[in-house]
Amino acid sequence: MTEPQRRTIGTPVVVITGASAGIGHATADRLHAAGWTVVGASRRGTSPGTWRPLVMDVDDDASVADGLAAVVAEHGRLDAVVACAGWGLAGSVEQTPMADAKDQVETNFWGAVRVVQVALPTFRAAGGGRVVLVSSIGGVLGIPFQAFYSASKFAMEGYGEALAYEVAPFGIHVTLVEPGNVRTDFTSSRRDVIAAPGDDPYEAASAKAVRKMEEDERNGVPPDDVAKVIAKVLVASRPPRRASVGKMGERVGIVGKRLLPYRLFEAVAKDSLGV
Repeated sequence: MTEPQRRTIGTPVVVITGASAGIGHATADRLHAAGWTVVGASRRGTSPGTWRPLVMDVDDDASVADGLAAVVAEHGRLDAVVACAGWGLAGSVEQTPMADAKDQVETNFWGAVRVVQVALPTFRAAGGGRVVLVSSIGGVLGIPFQAFYSASKFAMEGYGEALAYEVAPFGIHVTLVEPGNVRTDFTSSRRDVIAAPGDDPYEAASAKAVRKMEEDERNGVPPDDVAKVIAKVLVASRPPRRASVGKMGERVGIVGKRLLPYRLFEAVAKDSLGV
């Protein structure tokens, strides 16, 4: 099938989830400054006044469907979606309640899936579109004591790769952006698993690993570094399938996992992961 002719006339419209803070907020600001019509979606529906806010809960089918329908009805088009909504959960696998584990994956993975699934018919009708999924280096390298966060991002990696094959004939491009440590309120908003009273066999190791992660996040790159990459991807004539963002010491881990014997990779990675 030949690629449909992509519409280019007029101001492009983008919906960004998780726009109330962090990477989503920085991306909304940057794209607005670049001339996009930006609709920043979040549960709070807040905006600095430069781009339009949208109250939308990515955990809810109807909220996503209604939100995107309202955008298309108002603007007559939708050119891109950027899935930034997400949160973190810290604790051992053994002690994490199933409800908490499911909540983590519900927002981080299924929330992105909902947005993309609703956007695709509009993209196909227009002859193309852009999908940016904000994954994580933690979607390539498993993070101890944040296993369900990693699981949600590992799922996103496989989903995005498979999706790209399916939608390419319709002129729709998919990119996975993989940030390392970023300075945002994601750190202070991370939820902790509450262990049952009594002797906790994971307490010391968990505290050390999470403390190391929080320290690295506070010393991470600013969220606008990620926003710059997203903005570049959205206008690229041949957008990459994946783009990593962050300090070189973190990004090299992606290459190391692919090239090094696994035992050697694990031995090198343990210190950086705090285990």
